[in-house]
Amino acid sequence: MTRRYFGTDGIRGQSNIHPMTPDLAMRVGIAVGTIFRNGNHRHRVVIGKDTRLSGYMLENAMVAGFTAAGLDVFLLGPIPTPAVAMLTRSLRADVGVMISASHNPYEDNGIKLFGPDGYKLSDELEMRIEDLLDSDLHSQLAKSGDIGRAKRVEGDIYRYIEHVKRTLPRDVTLHGLRVAIDCANGAAYKVAPLALWELGAEVVTIGNEPNGTNINLDCGSTSPEALQKKVHEVRADIGIALDGDADRVIIVDERGEIVDGDQLMAVIAESWAEDQKLKGGGIVATVMSNLGLERFLNGKGLDLARTKVGDRYVVEHMRTHDFNVGGEQSGHIVLSDFGTTGDGLVAGLQVLARAKRLGRPVSEICRRFEPVPQLLKNVRFQGGKPLEDVIVRQAIADAEAELAAKGRLVIRPSGTEPLIRVMAEGDDRGQIERIVDGLVGVIANVRNAA
Repeated sequence: MTRRYFGTDGIRGQSNIHPMTPDLAMRVGIAVGTIFRNGNHRHRVVIGKDTRLSGYMLENAMVAGFTAAGLDVFLLGPIPTPAVAMLTRSLRADVGVMISASHNPYEDNGIKLFGPDGYKLSDELEMRIEDLLDSDLHSQLAKSGDIGRAKRVEGDIYRYIEHVKRTLPRDVTLHGLRVAIDCANGAAYKVAPLALWELGAEVVTIGNEPNGTNINLDCGSTSPEALQKKVHEVRADIGIALDGDADRVIIVDERGEIVDGDQLMAVIAESWAEDQKLKGGGIVATVMSNLGLERFLNGKGLDLARTKVGDRYVVEHMRTHDFNVGGEQSGHIVLSDFGTTGDGLVAGLQVLARAKRLGRPVSEICRRFEPVPQLLKNVRFQGGKPLEDVIVRQAIADAEAELAAKGRLVIRPSGTEPLIRVMAEGDDRGQIERIVDGLVGVIANVRNAA
């Protein structure tokens, strides 16, 4: 069945344009509250957000919806997505909400939902919510005496800070390390520097002055150039770049070079395997992860299980097959020993722990494999289904036949933007560039002809 509102990571879009309107946000509150209102106890929901200007608008609309459905609301304010997942369980809430568009620019916003176990909702539950959103919700409203209450809670961010600190191995401190951190002017601008400082690091912080419109703007994990410059400037041992809601991380080593999620997963997998902590005989990643990661893991006797793009699918496979490390090349790293969703700060601490234990610079421990040449390009489209066109399908089949066993081809529509992503990888860079450019041209021609 075609999804009408939900993408790969909740509901997302440009603020004040459907579906990211206060009207829909209120209806989401009523619909979700209706589904999770199942018992005689006093039901509760926790709501966190990042620092986008539209967060105030959507937060208040969702409060109206949830209280109208009879749930009590705990407002956490700006706080990372993994903190919302953790606090949903810790506060015994029936549902958790994160208002964020992650790494997108401030004009966008989104709604991510967590069940009482702290995990993102299943496809089936999201379809139930979509059905309710398109129905008459008046019959679902609570009676006058059962309307919920709302209150803002400030101190619960410290629960998350203590949780983060406990993920660092007991035999490791960050004393003697100079850590530069870029908070992307986003949700972690308070908690991340404080957690690192309390663990003993000398902390240099950038991207910690949000104003509602500068989230992810020339900063954070999608624009690490500012952090690279700062690492050089202060001679930091490591740079940690988070995204707007802090569920992903990119590392900058002491030489100012970028380390992506694939290398970070390799570091953690190798470390945990040596400590006999790694479960599942390997890790879980998506179809976008580099072939070099797979070859590295195989060389260590470990497997790489691949899923569709989206950390929810990674987590789903991890839960089903008992893995405890998974993630995406973009820097979503899921460590299920510590949490239910990607956590950029926790993943960064695992890398720091490895560096401290080995007494080696980050540039050495984070270069675990030589990436296979990989090229990703996007084709923007409005309406239609270019990937179903006969010409496009034939071009894809020809490219797959040419690559055969020498590489991989992944072509997919984005789950969050009107884009078709074309990715190819293999040992011959020239071949990869030619294949990707050719496919992008074919898809663009079909799009323009539509």
